[in-house]
Amino acid sequence: MGNQQQEIFIQRTSMLNSINLVGKLFKKIGLDPFKLDADAIIAKAIKKAKYSGKIPENVLEGIHLLVNSVNAESDINSFGALAIKSLLNRTLYQRLKIEEAYHKNPKLSQTPIKEPVFIIGMPRTGTTILHALLNEDENTRSPLAWECLLPYPVSNPQNHTNNPQKQTVEKEFGQLFKLVPDFQKKHHMEVDSPQECIGVNFLDFNSFQTSAQVYIPSYMDWFLNKADKLITMRWHKRFLQYLESGGLNPKRWLLKSPVHLIRLEEIFAVYPDAKIIMTHRHPGKVVASAASLISSVRSLYSDKEEPVRTGAEQAAFWSEAFNRFLEQRKKLGKEEQIIDLKFDDFIGNQMSVVEEIYKKFEWNLSDLSRENMHTFLTENPPGKHGVHHYTLAQFGLDDDQINQYFKNYIQFLNKI
Repeated sequence: MGNQQQEIFIQRTSMLNSINLVGKLFKKIGLDPFKLDADAIIAKAIKKAKYSGKIPENVLEGIHLLVNSVNAESDINSFGALAIKSLLNRTLYQRLKIEEAYHKNPKLSQTPIKEPVFIIGMPRTGTTILHALLNEDENTRSPLAWECLLPYPVSNPQNHTNNPQKQTVEKEFGQLFKLVPDFQKKHHMEVDSPQECIGVNFLDFNSFQTSAQVYIPSYMDWFLNKADKLITMRWHKRFLQYLESGGLNPKRWLLKSPVHLIRLEEIFAVYPDAKIIMTHRHPGKVVASAASLISSVRSLYSDKEEPVRTGAEQAAFWSEAFNRFLEQRKKLGKEEQIIDLKFDDFIGNQMSVVEEIYKKFEWNLSDLSRENMHTFLTENPPGKHGVHHYTLAQFGLDDDQINQYFKNYIQFLNKI
């Protein structure tokens, strides 16, 4: 497994190793200055935001469960603890400032969000490239990476492409890539790229996001089986309404997250006129790719990442997610609002699939949007940011196990 781990894991710099060494030395003398403390994070955010309102109960529950799981289960290293602590501090502060904006202007909640589009599919099924491609339509808008990290203060048409928040995130991304040059090869990120709803819902502390960084099974059990998904989708809408308060009001919102597989019912409860673009690929390819990405990122935050454990975890999670999606889809009967796309068809001819989507939902594809999309495809050929090499065997899995995990999904896949 040693050589395989070298292929999967992110290569660390001496600076990062030094940070982790300092943490180990502190622990040897009985100190743990990097340990996360939920109450301290909450108090710091309240003080910084000068917030006097009530923090939603589900937010407090999510923070405490997440912090407890990280501390007890993740084997997080010092760099990981510092990074996640910083992220939690900032995320809660941002959430409180948005809550404050609603307190000052309750009418924000009356802003209509009409016919949002959700790209839903298992990870590594073409959702990212499809998301970016459809975002080239001048009628659509997606939350951008920097907007999800630093949404306050809300941007406006004059400063949307150049503002202090975006500059801050650009600087932070640059520092991360300098500290860990290999990170960009494993997981390409840009500050102004369309962001997944995982980032939006992290502001509600009910998100898959931290699980992509560290192993937190008890939190993920809560996330999958106990967390209130309807409350979080209502927050999702509040976030879009907040972004629109700056004056950037799209004809339609374009959104994406594989994790929406577990909350189709809640999407339609909050957005009855939503459109769903469902992407499909054989799960053998999907699980290996998703496990490779997550295991590589986790290797940055923990010194004890176990690829085989991650493989089993991802196979179990995504098979359950798809079972729930199939059940909810059958129950809801919203087929006229859902389109199914196969990965091979999309990769073979992206614009043909785009035309199919626009025809299904009766959208107009303008000449400008079409030109923008062609330009995007030309400038972003397959493999531009490197090619991932992975196998099921690297994660302790084989085809028979995948076929058993995803029996229901494969039956569905063979029918479309």
